[in-house]
Amino acid sequence: MNTEQIISTSVLVIGTGGGGLRAAIELRQQGVDVLAVGKRRKHDAHTTMAAGGINAALGTMDPQDSWQQHAADTIKESYELADPEIVSIVAQNAPEGIRELEEYGMPFAREADGRISQRFFGAHKYRRTCFAGDYTGLHIQRSLLRRAAELDVPIIDTIYISRLLVADNHVFGAYGFDIGDGSRVVIHADAVIIAAGGHTRIWRYTSSRRDENTGDSFRLAALAGAKIRDAELVQFHPSGILEPAESAGLLVSEAARGEGGILLNADGERFMERYDPERMELSTRDRVALANYTEIAEGRGTAKGGVLLDLTHLDRSVILERLPRIYRNLLDLQMLDITTDPIEIAPTAHYSMGGVWVQADDHSTGVEGLYALGEAGSGTHGANRLGGNSLAELLVFGRIVGEAAAEYSRNLPAQRRSVEAVAEARGEIDNLLAGRGYDNVRSMQRSIRDLMTEHAGVVRSEEGLDAGLAKLDDVEARLPDLAVHPDIAGYDDLAHALDLKGSLLAARATLESAKARRETRGAHNRSDYPELDPALKVNMVWSLTGGLSQEPVPETPAEIAALITAGDDDVTGKLVE
Repeated sequence: MNTEQIISTSVLVIGTGGGGLRAAIELRQQGVDVLAVGKRRKHDAHTTMAAGGINAALGTMDPQDSWQQHAADTIKESYELADPEIVSIVAQNAPEGIRELEEYGMPFAREADGRISQRFFGAHKYRRTCFAGDYTGLHIQRSLLRRAAELDVPIIDTIYISRLLVADNHVFGAYGFDIGDGSRVVIHADAVIIAAGGHTRIWRYTSSRRDENTGDSFRLAALAGAKIRDAELVQFHPSGILEPAESAGLLVSEAARGEGGILLNADGERFMERYDPERMELSTRDRVALANYTEIAEGRGTAKGGVLLDLTHLDRSVILERLPRIYRNLLDLQMLDITTDPIEIAPTAHYSMGGVWVQADDHSTGVEGLYALGEAGSGTHGANRLGGNSLAELLVFGRIVGEAAAEYSRNLPAQRRSVEAVAEARGEIDNLLAGRGYDNVRSMQRSIRDLMTEHAGVVRSEEGLDAGLAKLDDVEARLPDLAVHPDIAGYDDLAHALDLKGSLLAARATLESAKARRETRGAHNRSDYPELDPALKVNMVWSLTGGLSQEPVPETPAEIAALITAGDDDVTGKLVE
């Protein structure tokens, strides 16, 4: 066994993307000792992939906008499954998040008079999406890293956290190892913040890159005793590329349709007229994804199993100025010039709208000292996430959770620890490294991605979900034959084995929750239950010990509910995600 290093800190942050960094920054500003760890290089966290923008009711373009209207738009498009208190907190505090980013040097696009430019992006009544070209997430990550460096926030981005350490329902740290040399680490902490993303990598086509969003957050929280909420509510983005194979599912930003891109099937037909003749390509993200899926499933797709997104009618200068990332990505990956040729796309698993169950006000999890935020958390997006809201959520709850964890640490009278918990975490890695089986991680990961794509994709059914669960049982039965072989290149194989365990848990929570939601609502489409069921205005809550239960969604405050019903139906020029 490698020697274990023991590290002590007041608060441990797992994840070095936007949410984790903002929480760590807040803890440092509060004068509390913090350590942020991650399994991916901090400059390349998943936040860098966010393209379109970040929402806040600044009123720079439409002075009549308000946080109440932002909340109303969000709840309406969540199909009433979002927690109104969580949504209100995000909408109220998003403008402050924008001001913070400005202080950190964020290069927002601006109008000629210096105002932050805002555009329609997501089913918003007013223009409230701030952006920096289509590199918004990358600029946010860089801005947060600059601020973290100014504050000397300690970040170790080569540590894989395999288990949270819990004693008597109180978290006291985490166990992990260095991906490079395999050295073990025991991190003692008063509080732990999970900001390690979602579970969209368990589908074959996904906008997540390899070895990220594999369900790590779900597994860490569930093993610690926390619950998972709405695992079945996964947003399938309408437009992921189909090739090359290693990049299948990589996103073509919604901004491509917002700038005037049109969708065509293999017959050259602009098919959105069948699905939303008023909004066409500017329809909601869930509807466009379903339309693309239907065209492909009914035989009107391309030979490679996609549809076409055509931008060739747009002026070249518009594409280069407004969609530079898409232009460069397609040139790099396919040698495709989108100013002259259409892009072949298909729906791709994009965002985990469900996640770890959290309290509305501070994102605590029910396990004392444990918090979750961002895509690891839940409650903001319901059954359909608005583009631009995820980045706002990171900034708002990064600060709030940082404050809450700081307060918890200050007032903790004593820290409970458990030798048994450390031994269990240690034993899990020892057993994986001692395995001498002949099955390999990549094969088992592919099996999960195949079964989830076939049985829990854009459209689901009872029969398909049951078949998916049976296949998942078969994959789990292969675990004793798993072989893990670290080598001179490092301990990536061990990390992948733990990713696999996270994916297995996340897949089970998703399939069981999807089976219980016998209705069609937002991104959750049931072919055998095609109508929305008012009785299922509930959150599906799943845990390792308690199985599945249903939790009613709190009522929306009257002032916000009134704005939902008084919405503007004019969609001219608006990108409705």
